[in-house]
Amino acid sequence: MKIAVTYKDGNVFQHFGHTEAFKVYNVENGEIVSAEVVTTAGQGHGMLAGFLKAGNVDVLICGGIGGGARNALAAQGIQLYPGASGNADQQVAAFIAGNLVYNPDTKCNHHGEGHTCEGHGHDHGHGHSCGGNCHK
Repeated sequence: MKIAVTYKDGNVFQHFGHTEAFKVYNVENGEIVSAEVVTTAGQGHGMLAGFLKAGNVDVLICGGIGGGARNALAAQGIQLYPGASGNADQQVAAFIAGNLVYNPDTKCNHHGEGHTCEGHGHDHGHGHSCGGNCHK
């Protein structure tokens, strides 16, 4: 199984469509056997689901994510676990152990210059408002 995490500075990056890198973990028999950071090469939003599918990713762990990206991932058969935060390695270990803390209702809606992420809760001070799980 391959698990991808939106990635920045060791943590789960909080905006799927703007992620510049994913950390991709190869998991066999319940253990991480390898991991690598892959850059998105400037691809964003709609292109990212295809990027992950081309990398044979089965599962995505991320922070905020919009409806279009959710649909694109579902169309590619990639299981989504949004609303996660914190250290990427720890989140993958929690997923493997069956106790990942995430919010399946996390979604981003874009409005003009800023956007609001519902389901995970506080203001970042730059037009991006999240509902609670952005930075644990």
